[in-house]
Amino acid sequence: MPDRKRVEAFIAAVVGGEHVQAIADYYHEDASMQENLQEPRRGRALLMEQEAKTLKRLKRMHTHADPPFAIDGDNVAINWTFDATAPDGVTRRLVEVAFQKWKGDRIIEERFYYDTASAWRTV
Repeated sequence: MPDRKRVEAFIAAVVGGEHVQAIADYYHEDASMQENLQEPRRGRALLMEQEAKTLKRLKRMHTHADPPFAIDGDNVAINWTFDATAPDGVTRRLVEVAFQKWKGDRIIEERFYYDTASAWRTV
């Protein structure tokens, strides 16, 4: 079960733009991530690789500071807001809830929930 300081440190890493390093530091080796109803991606190395590829395609990824979050035992929910700026300068926003299952002090499973109709709208 993660303590509050551990979750806050994870959030700070993501807000600080350290998305790939956050996966390295806070996810189990066999962790999974799942977008809405898509098939989960499995394995920390793959998660890091895919995150790096996504970020490389962007001019900038901004994570809004101080997202609301809740901790209930091994379960953590974080309400993220991301602004992704493409190379052409267009910025799109995603608001999502990440539901995480922690095993000890690392994330073992994460699933993202968001409204696909409003996801990545231009801001």
